Amino acid sequence: MSTINIAQECGCFKKSDLENNKQFETKDDALIEAKSMHKHMNEKFCGKHAFELSENGDDFVIAMKAPQQAQASSGCCGGGHCS
Repeated sequence: MSTINIAQECGCFKKSDLENNKQFETKDDALIEAKSMHKHMNEKFCGKHAFELSENGDDFVIAMKAPQQAQASSGCCGGGHCS
């Protein structure tokens, strides 16, 4: 058995027809559905969050990514004196 887990259910997920902790007989079937859900969540949800798909043994997890400004850090504090 393989499961797709949504780590944090945002409002868009709760309003959608998508299902959390959905189980599949095979890992391949779960992977196909997880990729489809991941794509749908990134393309069709409001855009406030981005989502990433990861594998955990036989299971798959879709989690919210950190906001863009937290990911791309050049080490500058934003004070204007670094450049």
